Amino acid sequence: MNQIKLTPINTGCCSSTPEKIEPNKELPIAIIGAGPIGLAAAAHLVNAGEHFIILEAGSTVGHHISSWEHVRLFSPWQYNVDKVAEKLLKKQGWIAPNPEHLPLGKELISSYLEPLAKIPEIKSSLSLNTKVVSISKKGLDKMKTANRSDVPFILYIEQAGQLKRLETRAVIDATGTWSSPNSINADNIWTNAEKDLKDHIYYGIPNVHGSALDKYKGKRVAVVGGGHSAINSILELAQLDDKVEIMWIMRKRNVEAAFGGEDKDALAARGELGSKVHQLVDAGKLRVFTPFLIHHLAKTENGIIIEGESQGQVTTLPPVDEIIANTGSRPDFSLTREIRLDIDPVTESVTAIAPLIDPNIHSCGTVRPHGEEELRQPEKNYYIVGMKSYGRAPTFLMATGYEQVRSIVAYLTGDLVAAKKVELDLPETGVCSVNIQNPNSSCC
Repeated sequence: MNQIKLTPINTGCCSSTPEKIEPNKELPIAIIGAGPIGLAAAAHLVNAGEHFIILEAGSTVGHHISSWEHVRLFSPWQYNVDKVAEKLLKKQGWIAPNPEHLPLGKELISSYLEPLAKIPEIKSSLSLNTKVVSISKKGLDKMKTANRSDVPFILYIEQAGQLKRLETRAVIDATGTWSSPNSINADNIWTNAEKDLKDHIYYGIPNVHGSALDKYKGKRVAVVGGGHSAINSILELAQLDDKVEIMWIMRKRNVEAAFGGEDKDALAARGELGSKVHQLVDAGKLRVFTPFLIHHLAKTENGIIIEGESQGQVTTLPPVDEIIANTGSRPDFSLTREIRLDIDPVTESVTAIAPLIDPNIHSCGTVRPHGEEELRQPEKNYYIVGMKSYGRAPTFLMATGYEQVRSIVAYLTGDLVAAKKVELDLPETGVCSVNIQNPNSSCC
């Protein structure tokens, strides 16, 4: 790893009561994840002249984005580029994309993330194919309080088949939630039946006009989910050929609830999705099953049988060949079992921002600007940022994550005034849902 000393694992035993150790200012700040928010944190640390390392489990930057590289974002370039990152890029001769253009996922990688990762100070501190499997405090378990804030973090890392240790003075967790999808089961419980069908269930938005063409062309496909990812999947499938049979399964009270604001949505690209799928439904191009609660899956000679409940009645749907799951995602806290966290029990977001993003309360999930103070954890100098800071709430915007890391880096580098400032320009998110009877009802 670049300029970082990693200690191989040994079987020696540590003292249960370590001596007081002052954090080594020469230790790096660890950024976990090299997506937009992780790389923005790196740009701010470069700007502050701070020592850091970026640990990315994937083989490329923007690894999660590469799985939806064919999908176009709702927000234009002006909201997708961090300001400090842009300043560093322009010093390298980078030409900014048209600020009004809506980029594809692959354009976000090629035109922004990859050039950002090539900035010398970032490139020398970036370690790809490096998975963080556990985080703790040096010589302490979760129960030990004495001197806890005075000892460094220990990151256990898998790299090239070896398990190694890394000491850091702070951790910025930007791992996101994309790799932890929710189950399609209505109770959100993973069953063996769903796991056994993993080769026939895709979690995300498949590239049906590219690498996944043969998998879906002419097939019977069920799309599960009532949000914009599900609509994206349906629109892509509908363009394949007339032989594709699409079933749309969701828990919403009626299909109209999924259309969103349409032409009333201030994010025009998002509203257009609702309008297009509305047209498909009206034209009878797909079969809609809602509200439908999936309880069981079974593989038969005729295809996958989906059983569940609709309007209080046990129902079995026609067999399908493939399932696309667009049921959201959740944060993975397995690597932080030894870290003291303050997580909201409902949203699984950082507790301080939970009331602002809970879809049970807000129809759009608009969140006011927030930074280091709201994201502060009981474990000093450990921060959850980006999509993961929102937990299961689906309303995160990249611009919000950029403001998060700007504030956190300011705090970690001693600029407390800047850490408390609000420097955020967000697009108007518009209408999330129509026909909302209860102001406290969810749009998702």
